[in-house]
Amino acid sequence: MTANTGLHTITESAARPTPFLARFRAAGVFAILVLLVVGAAILTPGHNFIRMANLQTLMSLGSEFGIVVLGVGLLMIAGEFDLSIGSVLAFCSLIFTMLIAVPINPFVAGLITLACGSAIGSLNGIITVKAKVVSFIATLGTMLFWRGFTLILSGGTMRSAVLDDYPAFVNLFTGDLGGVIPAQGIWFVLFAVILGLVLHLRPFGNWIYATGDNVLAARAMAINTDRVKIACFVIVGLLCAFSAVIQTTRLSAFSSRVGTGWELRAVAAAVVGGTSLRGGRGSMVGIFLGALIIMVIEDMVGLARLAYEWTYVALGLVTLAAVLMDLFIESRVQRATTR
Repeated sequence: MTANTGLHTITESAARPTPFLARFRAAGVFAILVLLVVGAAILTPGHNFIRMANLQTLMSLGSEFGIVVLGVGLLMIAGEFDLSIGSVLAFCSLIFTMLIAVPINPFVAGLITLACGSAIGSLNGIITVKAKVVSFIATLGTMLFWRGFTLILSGGTMRSAVLDDYPAFVNLFTGDLGGVIPAQGIWFVLFAVILGLVLHLRPFGNWIYATGDNVLAARAMAINTDRVKIACFVIVGLLCAFSAVIQTTRLSAFSSRVGTGWELRAVAAAVVGGTSLRGGRGSMVGIFLGALIIMVIEDMVGLARLAYEWTYVALGLVTLAAVLMDLFIESRVQRATTR
């Protein structure tokens, strides 16, 4: 009798519909993005937000940040953080600039820079999983190290990185498709699609979710959680290096201050996109939309001609709202499954 009752209870609980937002969290994130875009289109002076020139600028500059957010979100699903992304971006930008000055063909220099970023990501992963250092602390240390090392090597000065002799390279990374769509935006979408396919349709994606949700259970399923986490760190480092190449090419210069403040903004974007701070939950669509929300907010503040400090106020409010909404959804799910 007891077994039958228990089976009936489980079946009945499983049959109950999960709240819509719990099953489609990205729908809520998309709704927030739509509201922001509509608000920006109405409230910005002269409706400048929806002008083609502004949208092109938004996608060209913002996508450099968005590309990195994709990797950070993936790593957060695996249950880890990387606070070194801004410093890694600056260091890889310096490496790319120095290689160009040798001179080395920018395509070769770009590949070396990507390898450098991947190596740094691997180092972050090894320190975290092998030395058993909490990723928040481990990457805080590497954030300070790489920023300081970059300042020492560069002397804290700007350096030229002109690539006028390589128009094909410049157009590939910073050109415009049909004179309308910025190449950076295309790369952003391309990486989102690739990582989305890996996360949601490949076994490695299942391993990431399992690792972030419960490491011990994942190991019991014969998943090498250490390799999964290191691989995610490598992806973050690779995307940081790629963004560094794009940004340096666009600016035709290196600055030791690039990437400053990207760490917490990237985490905020992933959280706004529905990624759990505890790991094991999130989607690439949500992360992509979360990055867009941060990009739109920053653009709105600039168009409204407000002091940049208001960006932090807006990001803080949106992040808190996202966390509260996530807690609300989780409470609804728990109530639905325990009835």
